[in-house]
Amino acid sequence: MAGGAITIASSVVMCLLFLSELHLFSLTREVHELVVDSSRGETISINLDITLPKMPCAWLSLDAMDVSGELHLDVQSHDVFKQRLTAAGHPIKEAEKHDIHSTKTATIPGNATCGACYGAEDASTPCCNTCDEVRSAYRRKGWALSNVEHIDQCKHDAYMESIVDQKGEGCRMWGHLTVNKVAGNFHVAPGRSYQQGNMHVHDVAPFGPEARMDFAHTINKLSFGPTYAGMLNPLDAVRQDGQAGGSIGMFQYFLKVVPTSVSRLSNSTVVNTNQFAVTENFRDSQGSHGTLPGVFWFYDLSPIKVHIREKRSTFLHFLTSVCAIVGGVFTVAGILDALLHTGQKLIKKKQELGKFT
Repeated sequence: MAGGAITIASSVVMCLLFLSELHLFSLTREVHELVVDSSRGETISINLDITLPKMPCAWLSLDAMDVSGELHLDVQSHDVFKQRLTAAGHPIKEAEKHDIHSTKTATIPGNATCGACYGAEDASTPCCNTCDEVRSAYRRKGWALSNVEHIDQCKHDAYMESIVDQKGEGCRMWGHLTVNKVAGNFHVAPGRSYQQGNMHVHDVAPFGPEARMDFAHTINKLSFGPTYAGMLNPLDAVRQDGQAGGSIGMFQYFLKVVPTSVSRLSNSTVVNTNQFAVTENFRDSQGSHGTLPGVFWFYDLSPIKVHIREKRSTFLHFLTSVCAIVGGVFTVAGILDALLHTGQKLIKKKQELGKFT
């Protein structure tokens, strides 16, 4: 009777352990390995999708720069698009590719061949035939051009007209940038950008001193390179409204980018991408004269690369585990059966001698 019970119990345990081992054999697990990143001369594709409900598209520029000295001022060679939005967040017209030159007037009205620079001309630039050339001449002199109403070249400038026409609108900007694989930053900020010596400057004079530059935003997507199944980007769907006092200031994101390669058993192609961690900061520009409002991302590259690969147990390992289960269960069952049999013999012997009560 006891032997039959042990046999049944052993069979049940053996089946359960076998099914458990079979389930583990059918699963794949991820293995993470850390190695030194030895790649050189590579680039990174930054995928960005951001919505700014209180900043018009015509007011915004997207710049990228890195520690190697490479600059992408108001990026032109990248696939970046803008979508004008109403104050309620609805699209106004079809999206268009981000192109700052699309709002520049080619020449001054009339037949003038050499337009005036209004006191800012010099030997290198004696003539200013467009509104943008007048602004550039003023920038070289270090002067501010806050009032363009008296500038003939700016009377029919599409840029100034778009600033007025789009006031009160929002903007969605998306696309990708290709940058060097070195530390750097990219940012969305107001006004056209230019480089003056070693300084990166944004011309906010056309907006006037009373312009409210509220950079509350939602980052719909931000990734460094292609995505893979299960990848988590910490800034996706992040919404920022600033602090209690408002959102007029500089939103700063400090990113640590970790190079990553992913290989799957179902696909022989290795995906080379990047993960990142982030910390945030907000600098209020109310009363701070040196803070340019905008959204800034500062990124740095980790020297350590992560290899993520899928691994599955081999059939030999599965077979060894099954043999261990069968042998182990039979051994334990044999020990229990021997103990019960010996106990029964001792009890029966004592009963025959009359010593068991």
